[in-house]
Amino acid sequence: MSELSIFIDESGSDGLRDKYYLVTLVVHEQDESLSENIRLYEQSLADRNLPNIPFHASPLLNGHADYEGLSLAGRKRFLSSFRVFIRHVPVRYTTIALKTKEHTNASAVSDVMRRRLIDFIFDNLSYFQEFDRVKIYYDNAQQSIVEAVRKAMNYALAKDTVIYRKASPADYRLSQVADYICTMEFTALKFSDKTTTATDEKFFGSWSQFKKGILKEIRAKRI
Repeated sequence: MSELSIFIDESGSDGLRDKYYLVTLVVHEQDESLSENIRLYEQSLADRNLPNIPFHASPLLNGHADYEGLSLAGRKRFLSSFRVFIRHVPVRYTTIALKTKEHTNASAVSDVMRRRLIDFIFDNLSYFQEFDRVKIYYDNAQQSIVEAVRKAMNYALAKDTVIYRKASPADYRLSQVADYICTMEFTALKFSDKTTTATDEKFFGSWSQFKKGILKEIRAKRI
């Protein structure tokens, strides 16, 4: 039985406090093994004397939570190791970005996300229909995303094909990949708007450096 996994992460919240609301879907064909990619990534962490903890972009960049004890140099090395992992891992993705000021409430955001997701599925329908199962992994952090994803999938794909799994980023490397990609797409918007922070510039350098480096790497995987 052929299976497709979709790991979801978001930037923004149903409170619409942020300028943008982004949703990233990372697509992985389950017959493509990740074991060697993960082994090499974890070996890189060990070689650099870094802890083998789940990748979480915001705490890493800001030195919070599990990263509180790591120096700036250590956090940069951690990001570098994960960046190499991303470069080689066999996934593809899409990101939907909305400007929150264009929507009155979370329900309106959810409705637009649903339509955009349906468009994405229909644009790639023959690909999705190759699989007997499509498994959706999301931590259910934002209810508008939960509703948008379920309505879109149920509309565009056969209901008995889609399975939903509540997934913590701590439990799945590909949830961490979705977090990384979503953060980098958000960073690209900040560079475009000239709203990057001092932290962004410490980790990513100039817009030119970011665009020719990290952004080019991830967008090579964009659907």
